[in-house]
Amino acid sequence: MSLGSVIRQARIDAGLSVDDLSERTSIRAGLLKEIESDDFTKCGGETYARGHLRNIAPHIKMDSTLLLELYSNEQSMQPRGIHEMLAENNVMTNPIDKKTISWKTLAGISLATLALLGAVQIIISNSKATIISNPEVVATESATAVPSNTPEVQPTQSESVTPELPRDTYSSGTGVAVIVTATRGTSWLFVSDASGTTLYSGQIRTGQKLNFSSTTRVSLKVGNAGVVDVSVNGKTAEQIGADGEVVSVSYGVTS
Repeated sequence: MSLGSVIRQARIDAGLSVDDLSERTSIRAGLLKEIESDDFTKCGGETYARGHLRNIAPHIKMDSTLLLELYSNEQSMQPRGIHEMLAENNVMTNPIDKKTISWKTLAGISLATLALLGAVQIIISNSKATIISNPEVVATESATAVPSNTPEVQPTQSESVTPELPRDTYSSGTGVAVIVTATRGTSWLFVSDASGTTLYSGQIRTGQKLNFSSTTRVSLKVGNAGVVDVSVNGKTAEQIGADGEVVSVSYGVTS
């Protein structure tokens, strides 16, 4: 499910028309329609597109981090070469036509170079002929190496680095427990508790299982509902939606 489709479905779920969202965000209705069609070319650049997504997110009850991550995966521009950027800003100038050098000029340069090399060779030869006679030898006391008695520090077992395991549990209480498993594909997931605190926002990949718990309620917003299975308080819940469907569900202590 594309970024534009996610925004459109979330807007509809929030009970807003395009004009309603335009009035609340001060973004033109035409531009909003283009964003919902995955067309960000008229946003004025990537920085402005990200700013529009941050503006839209709270009005359609979406987490801006989720929208920005989707934008990075689908719409972020590839870096351009320095040649393209210089040409675009009129920094580079047209190459100047090469001037033809006559053979007389080349011959003169060659003769001057040979003369310079000859002079350098004479100077080097004269410097090598200078001999230093009767060099003075100064005797110094030799230093005696003393073995060090400092014991070599050996790494202890407790100092070994333990790789950090991926986090799979998110909790703000213990009243209700929800397990979400991406059994049949990858989905987008936004999870919060009864107070509106965000427990998780991001992707859940195929085969991944995430555990959530809260005091009274756990609310889910799933971007690809047909690929996940949900378990509530140790019991398997009914399928929450179809493939590609954006679904919002909540589970309480008695669910």
